[in-house]
Amino acid sequence: MKEIDLLKTVVKAADDKKANDLMILNMQGLSPVADYFVIGHGNSDRQVQAIVKEIKDQVYENGLSIKRLEGYDEAKWILIDLGEIVVHIFQKDERSYYNLERLWGDAPTISVESVLSS
Repeated sequence: MKEIDLLKTVVKAADDKKANDLMILNMQGLSPVADYFVIGHGNSDRQVQAIVKEIKDQVYENGLSIKRLEGYDEAKWILIDLGEIVVHIFQKDERSYYNLERLWGDAPTISVESVLSS
């Protein structure tokens, strides 16, 4: 699967479970960890876990694997490492506290709508 197709799969899965304020950061040239960060949040532990479960299900359905998943049981900040794409799903307060968008403020953003419509 091409990287852009995986990005679309992840964003669509998060959007389907009503992830709030989805954002895609283009990390190419800025981070040795990943090419893209996908950031979103849910309003409860259950919603955060449901978003992550849907992403996992879609990744596995496409025959891919997850390199690392952290924080699922606590459901405050769940990180999914897909290699070139790292997904961060937060509780709203945790997202505000860690503010990855500000931390990586020099990273260009990619429109969620453009990814979903591609």
